[in-house]
Amino acid sequence: DGGSSSPSWKPRAMQLSLSLRGNKTAFRGLRLLHLARADSCHQLQRTSHSNLSAVHWKSTRPAGDLPGIGGRSGSGRPLTLGHQLRAMAGGAAKTADDAEIEPFKLALCQLQVTGDKEANIAGAAKAVREAASNGAKVVVLPEMWNCPYSNDSFPVYAEEIGTDDSPSSQALSDLAKDLSIYVIGGSIPERHKGQLFNTCCVYDPEGALLAKHRKVHLFDIDIPGKITFKESDTLTAGDRLTLVETAYGKIGVGICYDLRFAEMAMIYAKRGAQMIVYPGAFNMVTGPVHWQLLQQARAVDNQVFIASCSPARDEEASYTAWGHSQVIGPFAEVVASADHKPGIVYADIDLKQVAERRANMPLTQQKRPDLYDLQDCRNFVGFKI
Repeated sequence: DGGSSSPSWKPRAMQLSLSLRGNKTAFRGLRLLHLARADSCHQLQRTSHSNLSAVHWKSTRPAGDLPGIGGRSGSGRPLTLGHQLRAMAGGAAKTADDAEIEPFKLALCQLQVTGDKEANIAGAAKAVREAASNGAKVVVLPEMWNCPYSNDSFPVYAEEIGTDDSPSSQALSDLAKDLSIYVIGGSIPERHKGQLFNTCCVYDPEGALLAKHRKVHLFDIDIPGKITFKESDTLTAGDRLTLVETAYGKIGVGICYDLRFAEMAMIYAKRGAQMIVYPGAFNMVTGPVHWQLLQQARAVDNQVFIASCSPARDEEASYTAWGHSQVIGPFAEVVASADHKPGIVYADIDLKQVAERRANMPLTQQKRPDLYDLQDCRNFVGFKI
């Protein structure tokens, strides 16, 4: 009627808008609190199950002195409630006492793989023993070291790990125990409940199975006129990431094609990894241009050591591996590298360098969670830890 009073619908619309906004904020807050609780539970769970140095929580910090509370972001802007909750979630992990890290010698065994499984196992055992005799405390094998890399071979050479019908994994367990070393067992085709996986087993110096990583990203590519391969024709993808606590530090595990996915390495770094090991078998098309490049990218982005172990090159094989097993430092420097022939690559590793590099260039503290973030799906209900 032309009067000055507001239309009858306007207050209701404003209330609805405020309600939706409030619900959104509340949901975000609850989600961040859930992340903080999940991260804390994970840390505590790790404490109770680890037989290494325990993680002790410090409760002496005043409540008002929690990281990020009342503080400012890297841009100088006041932190919102969401940013403060994120800081609390991330700060919980930082309150843990870091175990003293000792240097160690790492060995990458670049093996010549054949169609003779028994010969492959014997060759691996010989290389592991040689590496240990030269002082290696952590020994890594290549991807698919017990069989030719082909979809035809995977079902034939597959083993049920942890059973009497697994000579490859049993050999690695025995070697780890006999030599008192850690063995990161490259990968073999694993048969489990009617499915096949590309699986890496990690053994401790007692010969116990510390972890089993199933390749998360299957190698399915088609470069016309160059190479076509689909692991998914025979293999099933793994459904979780693998971080191993050793006496020397925390090591993440990936297999070959996993190397291409930056988010996976970022999650490992976020969970505390100081080194990521990738048994892999890049080929003659992608190897020359991507193998070292990707390793250096993962290393410098996350300020971690990267170690890759390839089979030796066999020009007569249906799939020819690039070789060039190597170790990359947290500043993207090449620490050690092989050519394409059978052999062992050694590197003296001091994981304390990771903390030094991160202190010199504090990328983690300089990130902008107000603009972007990385979600670790382990923290969500419905995902496996």
